[in-house]
Amino acid sequence: MNKLLIAAIVGTLATTSVFVSADAFAATTESGASKAKRPAPARRIIKRSPKAAAAAAAKTDPVPEGAVKWACKDGLAFYLKGDMKRDAIVTVNWAKKDYKLPRQDTTTGADRFHDSATGMDLVVIPTKAMLFSDKDSSRLADECMTSEMAAGAAAPTQSEALKQNPLLLKPAE
Repeated sequence: MNKLLIAAIVGTLATTSVFVSADAFAATTESGASKAKRPAPARRIIKRSPKAAAAAAAKTDPVPEGAVKWACKDGLAFYLKGDMKRDAIVTVNWAKKDYKLPRQDTTTGADRFHDSATGMDLVVIPTKAMLFSDKDSSRLADECMTSEMAAGAAAPTQSEALKQNPLLLKPAE
């Protein structure tokens, strides 16, 4: 008798769950259809004060005056201020921020400017420049050139200056 009673209860629960799930499915499809027919709610307009706009503009560094644009592959660009032939520190404006990069000695003849604090690394060879980030080991910009380089001139590097003035290569007597 207990087995028969348990079987009846299980059968009743199974039957009611089928009807309940069918009703729930119908309710969700109807509510989905009614949502599509409802107009979009009105958007709230947020007025920003001029002070907030000025504060946002102050967070980004302007391009330094006298900086030269280096156009890169994939539509990227950075601005470089300083004379790579003689300056010990150049300023690179990348992603609306200024980075002061000190010169690093190399054995390859490439000009390298690297700041370990920010992780920015600029490498310039006679045909192009590359900008790296040490923080995530990525190349930020590649095949960067000034407008003069795009016209066929060599990069304004220290090694190119030495090639043009061979007297600088001779040791002092």
